[in-house]
Amino acid sequence: MKRQRQNAILKAVRTGKVKNQSELVELLARQGFEASQTTVSRDLRELGIARGRNSEGSLMYSDAVSLTVGEDRDAALRRTAPVALLSVEASGNLVVVKTSPGSAQGLAWAIDSAALGGIAGTVAGDDTIFVACSKGADSENVGRKLMKYALDKR
Repeated sequence: MKRQRQNAILKAVRTGKVKNQSELVELLARQGFEASQTTVSRDLRELGIARGRNSEGSLMYSDAVSLTVGEDRDAALRRTAPVALLSVEASGNLVVVKTSPGSAQGLAWAIDSAALGGIAGTVAGDDTIFVACSKGADSENVGRKLMKYALDKR
């Protein structure tokens, strides 16, 4: 239960919209987690989440990934996709991503770390990744977005 709660906290913080612990307690309650402000405070400390000012000067929580200086959240995806991603095919609410052998898990991690809109999560094998699209997301658009990273010539 603790891991699931902390994962929910990380996901909420990475949206960049969490301003205080009270908001986190309410958000967790809506997701079915019963947590006091004390528990949330302890979770934030364990996760290495700090409160700081965003580009507009408002106080927000950020995790270590978000605070990494000089590196965008999609940096791993920009590095990995051109080397590993071979093809994408939309199918219902999934995008099937084919990779070179042994590259699927690393690319799936990069996709998850990038926290791209429209992607709920990934499941990876050796050379295939199933990308689950978020509710309401168009899998064709998600596939195009991923392929754009593969074709990017930065």
